[in-house]
Amino acid sequence: MTNTNKTIITQKGQVTIPKHIRDYLGLKIKTKVEFLIEKGKVIIQPATSLEANFGKIRAKKKPEDFKAARLSFEKAVAKEASEEK
Repeated sequence: MTNTNKTIITQKGQVTIPKHIRDYLGLKIKTKVEFLIEKGKVIIQPATSLEANFGKIRAKKKPEDFKAARLSFEKAVAKEASEEK
């Protein structure tokens, strides 16, 4: 892609990424991006860090209640110990 595009930096330091570039990179609303500086050029790309993907995957089932599991285990051990006498 060799298109040159110009945009203006706002007072808040924001720029608009042209639509054809967003489409090319697959950037959607709220997509996190990262900026890299290499050899005097700025590269923008979709963020690939764990942080960028945090919260995107939901558990299939609720996490196990470890307090209840511990209590159940302790009761089973106590029962087993009392039966050994």
